[in-house]
Amino acid sequence: MRFRALSAAIALSAVFLAGTVDAKPIMIKFSHVVAENTPKGQMANKFKQLVEERLAGKVKVEVFPSSQLFGDNKVLEAMLLGDVQMAAPSLSKFKRYTKKLQLFDLPFLFKDIAAVDRFQRSAAGQKLLDSVKKKGLVGLGYLHNGMKQLSASKPLLVPADASGLKFRIMSSDVLAAQFEAINANPLKKPFSEVFTLLQTKAIDGQENSWSNIYSKKFFEVQPFITETNHGDLDYLVVTSKSFWDGLPADIRATVKKSLDEAIAFGNRVAAKKAVSDRQKIIDSGRTKVLSLTAAQRALWVAAMKPVWKKFEGQIGKDLIDAAYASNK
Repeated sequence: MRFRALSAAIALSAVFLAGTVDAKPIMIKFSHVVAENTPKGQMANKFKQLVEERLAGKVKVEVFPSSQLFGDNKVLEAMLLGDVQMAAPSLSKFKRYTKKLQLFDLPFLFKDIAAVDRFQRSAAGQKLLDSVKKKGLVGLGYLHNGMKQLSASKPLLVPADASGLKFRIMSSDVLAAQFEAINANPLKKPFSEVFTLLQTKAIDGQENSWSNIYSKKFFEVQPFITETNHGDLDYLVVTSKSFWDGLPADIRATVKKSLDEAIAFGNRVAAKKAVSDRQKIIDSGRTKVLSLTAAQRALWVAAMKPVWKKFEGQIGKDLIDAAYASNK
């Protein structure tokens, strides 16, 4: 009897030890659509480095840049199905999951990235991270890319210059309304197709941050870029609620700490690249960067600001007011 009990105990111990040895690390597939040298690309790689240093053998991170795995239009659906665990789509991509994040697409709402940062750190900004929870997603943090500029096949100095032109936009009704306000034609197209669309003249222009314009070489196929700083291009680092809640508490805490540090790193990269990539574009001589006078900028603001009122019911006037107050 004792022999049988001892044998059973040894067998159970062997199974436990085998399970421990054979236990596979938790996999985090991180999908994004931009190049690795962008703020988002560098943030994702930094996250991988920190997590795998701190949770060696327990968690493995695989980063898939440049839409290798999913485009931003499909990645959230894939996340809810468990095919990918983390992503950082632009804030424009969350319309199906919450109307509140449309706030960040409103033209000329923020005067600069410092104002964006102040709002995102505020109580109202932090509360927005939870706006996707009812749809099974968890907002983990905001990541900056930079303020948006307009590029086109002709000089854009006043709103009338954009009339009749075709501009690629992200899948955002706010951005569509923004271009319709200046009598332009917005076309919702994937980020991965923008260069070819510009090169083949299927579209006349686009809006993007300096780092995206440089890393994706849009400046090589656009003769003019107008420095408008008319909108914010930021990302929401997100995961699924089922995956996040399923992580052991200690691992979840370390992953979140690593992500927070990676985002802070990415935001520093974004600030530097906004300056350096702008200068590289100018130095290339491939495009002409145009500056607006105060009077010209006022015309753009006047033309596009009615978009705020159009989406006030979906976003909330209190939220728009809180964001605008961050400019002070």
